[in-house]
Amino acid sequence: MTSTPLGRLGSGLGGDTVPEQRPGALDPDHELLPRPASRRALVDARPIGAWILAGPALVVAVWAAGSATGVIPDTVLSAPWTVVRTAWNLAADGSLWSNIWASAQRAIVGGVLGVALAVALALLSGLTRPGEALIDGTVTIYRAIPALALLPLFIVWFGIGEEMKIVLITLAVATPVYLNTHAGLRGIDRKYVELAETVGLSRAAFVRRIAIPGALPGFFTGLRLGATVAWLALVVVEQVGASDGIGYLMYKARLYGLTDVIVVGLAVYAVLGFGTDLAVRTLSRKALSWQSTLAH
Repeated sequence: MTSTPLGRLGSGLGGDTVPEQRPGALDPDHELLPRPASRRALVDARPIGAWILAGPALVVAVWAAGSATGVIPDTVLSAPWTVVRTAWNLAADGSLWSNIWASAQRAIVGGVLGVALAVALALLSGLTRPGEALIDGTVTIYRAIPALALLPLFIVWFGIGEEMKIVLITLAVATPVYLNTHAGLRGIDRKYVELAETVGLSRAAFVRRIAIPGALPGFFTGLRLGATVAWLALVVVEQVGASDGIGYLMYKARLYGLTDVIVVGLAVYAVLGFGTDLAVRTLSRKALSWQSTLAH
């Protein structure tokens, strides 16, 4: 049997030849620790799929039980079947769809403008010292003021038309998107900046290859929050001088005490908000497929 260099060295020193041990072979004197029969993960990261609807289904079940037993009277909250019948009638005469479309247009326009504004400000503030000095402090002060608290001032400036609604939604969306994108930019590891300087990347190449990919996780977090805030702002602005939209539909229903129509409006907002959030999460998973996290 051929010995290893270590074995030959031992023989030359007068000792016993060290037997050759193949790479990966186990030492016969080595005691293996007993392997547990089952191994439970510390965190269950499996996607829940359709189970995400379990919570809302439970709420509806409790609501239905309360309505059927009389615990929840119709004067306080219409029964689920009454709400479904009302939604069907509103959809049949077309008023529900026209109001949904009016609300969606405001949310889309305000959301797109808010995201564009937030990204531009975050890039200026996150990548330049003058930009951070001028922008970040201003946004920090502004974020302490609820966007809806500006409604009276915006009515004075823009009236009660579409401009006021779009501006308010834009600012409401821009705040969370800016804060999270800026945090993502400022959180980029310094070694990547030094590497870019070493290889001589231009400013444009640095933004394209390092800054934007590094800020994407924060951007999508802000986008999810911004999408939710857009619908929250829409609820308020559509009840001020609007002639269409889900908020306007709810406002008219409130005047006549029609709780079934109000709940239909709330359900529409919930579905639109859930759908928007789901779309952003799906886009985030595709754009951040390189990340290894519990959410991906």
